Amino acid sequence: MIGPDAEVLRRDHLHIGGQWVEAASGATMSVFNPATEAELGHVPAGGAVDIDRAVAAARAATGSWAGTPASERARYLQALAEALGHRAMEIGTLVSHEIGMPVRMATLIQAGLPTMVMGTYPALATELHDLEVIGGSTIERAPIGVVGAITPWNYPLHQAVAKVAPALAAGCTVVLKPSELAPLTAFLLADLAEEVGLPPGVLNVVSGAGEAGAALVDHDGVDMISFTGSTAVGRRVAASAGARLRRVSLELGGKSAALLLDDCDLADAVAATVNQCFLNAGQTCIAWSRMVVPKARYDEAVELARVAAEGFVVGDPLDWSTTMGPLVSAAQRQRVKGFIAQAITDGARLVAGGLESPPGITSGYFVAPTVFADVDEKMSVAREEIFGPVICVLAHDGDDDAVRIANDSPYGLHGAVFSADRQRAMGVARRMQTGMVDVCGGGFNPLAPWGGWKQSGLGRELGRFGLEEYLQTTSIQLP
Repeated sequence: MIGPDAEVLRRDHLHIGGQWVEAASGATMSVFNPATEAELGHVPAGGAVDIDRAVAAARAATGSWAGTPASERARYLQALAEALGHRAMEIGTLVSHEIGMPVRMATLIQAGLPTMVMGTYPALATELHDLEVIGGSTIERAPIGVVGAITPWNYPLHQAVAKVAPALAAGCTVVLKPSELAPLTAFLLADLAEEVGLPPGVLNVVSGAGEAGAALVDHDGVDMISFTGSTAVGRRVAASAGARLRRVSLELGGKSAALLLDDCDLADAVAATVNQCFLNAGQTCIAWSRMVVPKARYDEAVELARVAAEGFVVGDPLDWSTTMGPLVSAAQRQRVKGFIAQAITDGARLVAGGLESPPGITSGYFVAPTVFADVDEKMSVAREEIFGPVICVLAHDGDDDAVRIANDSPYGLHGAVFSADRQRAMGVARRMQTGMVDVCGGGFNPLAPWGGWKQSGLGRELGRFGLEEYLQTTSIQLP
């Protein structure tokens, strides 16, 4: 397969105020291919000075962009959606190189999902100003202003679009700081913004490491921070926002549970759970990393999970037969292996995978698909977000016990319920303390709210709920 062009991989300029400019430091940061461990490309090493320039550019553009008719903003969003769709193969291949997701899935998900999400916002932008009257009051909505968007590496373009699209639809301007591990698609998004004629300063892209992110979080010229990442960093972002009484939206970690009730098709439910958990080598915030199964069918479920895990084809992400690629970095691999080692020490039974590299793998940040059984609910493997291809199988003694296990977590991002009885499954789903639940194989809905309870975050993304995060509301009382 043809790889990304050199100009896509080697970025020497930031996108600020509609111009491509050098970082103040003049330095660059390397981006590595996690499957080969070789340098893939580089991006500018932006810092506080660059963030300051980007915020100033975004601030200068707020008035004109907020005053742009919603129908015109919708046309820009539609043009961006179409441009993303036209470059789906390029995007999928780029993300496959950058984070290691197998190219077959990267083209479908990493390219298809942001195209779909961007495509939902033209209509939502035009619906934004529909008149709402409550009694004698007229309700007006206005854009919040300058948005600082900080995105992670695991779904780099999707996470950027999930913030940029609603912010632009609302009439906000954006400074986007992508993860230093996977920043390349953010620059591709800037290319497309320039291609469709998005006005200068409306979307600014500054790559950089911790200094750039901290400068954006703490900048007094930013009206809102939208952050996706770990709960630990989310607390820091929330603290800064609280000190400034500034709007914040946080999509953080998860330790989601899939509840398999005693009447479900066990083979189908186990396969669905393992496949979902191991998507993107387990580097997905909504991964169902706790599979909670009926005690009477525990051994059968464990064996089914072993077979499913050992069915993954681990290897070169650019091979269309590969179904699992590497982790994103050496540090992430070491972290995941640390959890595996701790689970073994704690007495969990290793059923598949483990600490050894997958067969035939000699380079790259790979971890074998791993299944643990005989897991105590208090073990770290059952409580901590691992962000790797590791699933633990827990036993429940009925619906009430299954719900108790699911809710016994500091997180509440996602979950699933499998049952032959949809109404029974719905009853269980309503008792789960989590922001999102899939019932009996329910699929992704780009218009439904996305976000968590408890330590999984604040606020919502996607659809109307995501758009409303970027708006301020005024009620005008009439006589």
